[in-house]
Amino acid sequence: MGDVLQSLVERGETLATAESLTGGLLAGLVTDVPGASRSFVGGVVSYATRVKVSVLDVPAEVVDRHGVVSEECAVAMARGVRRRLDATWGVSTTGVAGPDSQEGRPVGTVWVAVAGPDVVRTRLLALDGDRRAIREATCESAVTLLWDLLREEPGLG
Repeated sequence: MGDVLQSLVERGETLATAESLTGGLLAGLVTDVPGASRSFVGGVVSYATRVKVSVLDVPAEVVDRHGVVSEECAVAMARGVRRRLDATWGVSTTGVAGPDSQEGRPVGTVWVAVAGPDVVRTRLLALDGDRRAIREATCESAVTLLWDLLREEPGLG
């Protein structure tokens, strides 16, 4: 995570998180790094669907048509937090950590998304383990997805 944050600082860019199943774990990982405030602006834990819609501007039709455990919802969350918190990059997590399935999707089904100025990238995960393992693996995948994009995309600064 330190390399990601350092890269953001060097690029003059910022990061915001929108989390559902990870419940703030991703923001916690970011803020565990000394100096995180130089690039991390904040996060929204949108555990309830209504928070995804009202705070992150996830369109109700996305929820109705695709559900909250979907690529479309993950993208809307990442774009929404990016816009709401005025950040260069928005990273989102949404999925099923268990113990029960959700929206007909099995435990371990997770979408992560990263939205930047001119790019959006998503990743579907099929994870095993208990809630903690699924949440931790989700955070790792989200950070990796952002890191991959930062290495591909030219900086703004």
